[in-house]
Amino acid sequence: MVIEGLFRLKANCMKRGQLPWLLRLPETLRRLERQWSLTLGAPFDTEEVSCAWVAPARLIDGTAAVLKLGMPHMEAEHELEGLRFWNGNPTVRVLLADEPTGAMLLEHCELGTPLRALPEPVQDEVICGLLRRLWRPPSAPHPFRHLSVLMESWSEETQAHASQWPDAALVLGGLQLFRELPGTAQKEVLLATDLHAGNVLKSQREPWSVIDPKPFVGDCAYDLTQHLFNCPERLSTDPDGLIRRVADLAGIDHERVRVWTFARAAAEPRDEWSLDCFKMKIARAMAS
Repeated sequence: MVIEGLFRLKANCMKRGQLPWLLRLPETLRRLERQWSLTLGAPFDTEEVSCAWVAPARLIDGTAAVLKLGMPHMEAEHELEGLRFWNGNPTVRVLLADEPTGAMLLEHCELGTPLRALPEPVQDEVICGLLRRLWRPPSAPHPFRHLSVLMESWSEETQAHASQWPDAALVLGGLQLFRELPGTAQKEVLLATDLHAGNVLKSQREPWSVIDPKPFVGDCAYDLTQHLFNCPERLSTDPDGLIRRVADLAGIDHERVRVWTFARAAAEPRDEWSLDCFKMKIARAMAS
């Protein structure tokens, strides 16, 4: 029952070489149940839960919570530290944590009600409002990596698939921006980097809470791009209008958001490098 189903999680474990982690998961869960006196429900198996084992839990005093064990991967390495940094403002709060495994017992949200259920113009307003609250510089010393580290990792992965590039000029242009943009931000803050409507849930404390951040320190403009790519129809039909709208809502220079959007569309790693894939279409449209 622990890992029955969960096809998206299993596929990602295979892709990222994390099958040993998946095979250890049942024993890890049994230990956490004893350690924290938990009663666990069936794990969530939705499109949004693809890189973690997540299930409702109840503490011995009856407190409702959510247990999350994330599959180890580079981008999510400091999720726990990020949630502790934001401390519920405006993220989900950490109730308990197991440092060796990265397991987190999180406050319960209304998991059946993601922001994605609302119209996209409403999503724009909520996402930008949440980002403005998230964008705070962490005090040194801190564990968080610079955005340039993520861009270097992406560049290496993209360059390893150079034979599949359908338009080398576009990809090389994006890779150049990956090198240049992280070092030219006027202001650097702690970024969520993966904030889209599927990672925002109704909360008991506030109207909406952020889950699943992947923290890096860097340029605010970058943080708007994940939401943009999760609005594919509007980004395809009116990229300039959508970018200007979200940039204005977030109080960010729209040109910088546009350049980051092009860089990601042109050069970030992907499973499908076809010229007709969504991201290449966006890159070509923005380059014309």
